[in-house]
Amino acid sequence: MADGSRGELVRQVQEALEAQGVMLETEVWRGLEVYDRRLVERNREVNLTAVTDAEGVYWKHFYDSLVVLGFPEVPQAGSLVDVGTGAGFPGLVLALARPDFSVSLLDALRKRVWFLEEVSGELGLTRVRVVHGRAEEYGRRPGWRESFDIATARAVAEMSVLAELLLPFVRVGGVAVAWKGPDVKEELEGARGAIRRLGGEVEAVHMYELPHGMGGRSLVIVRKISATPKEYPRRPGVPEKRPLT
Repeated sequence: MADGSRGELVRQVQEALEAQGVMLETEVWRGLEVYDRRLVERNREVNLTAVTDAEGVYWKHFYDSLVVLGFPEVPQAGSLVDVGTGAGFPGLVLALARPDFSVSLLDALRKRVWFLEEVSGELGLTRVRVVHGRAEEYGRRPGWRESFDIATARAVAEMSVLAELLLPFVRVGGVAVAWKGPDVKEELEGARGAIRRLGGEVEAVHMYELPHGMGGRSLVIVRKISATPKEYPRRPGVPEKRPLT
């Protein structure tokens, strides 16, 4: 993409974020440009994302990750764990936008972890740690269990599954945030029992549209109101095979 076209794209995304109440410093946009470049370069060697065109990256990855900062239920500082972070969405983008966040990026694929270590180092994100592992295991570990203000996931999984993977990380009073598609109502109704069992309560569902026909999104925000029972999360693979009801 030519510099002029990229500049116009950045301006559009910046204006859309500001309309949602999300203001970013110039240094953040410079960092996002580096992130975009490294993502495209490394994606030729490792399957990090199916979206590599500049418009897709800036809207579907960067804007979609950052819009959460405009919602009042989400803390603007504190500790965050991004579960199944993949290529770093939303966790690494949020770490770049809010340097005061202490961010842990958790992923089960080693090659993604190497990419995230490389990029976070290049961006000088000293409050980011990248860990190779599974949520079902780390959600039981001291120092991880009920230790975070925010737990996030853009993973493709049912809401009841995401609740079991996210809520064990969240301290009472914190929030779990799940990125879902536009038709989340029925899925969410089916997951409310599981969410309550895990110590959570749905506090808000924010719906928005990406431009140029890129699709709708729902951000489900679950408040942690009580400790997660010690038997959760169950062992790796079980939440997906036998979702809670």
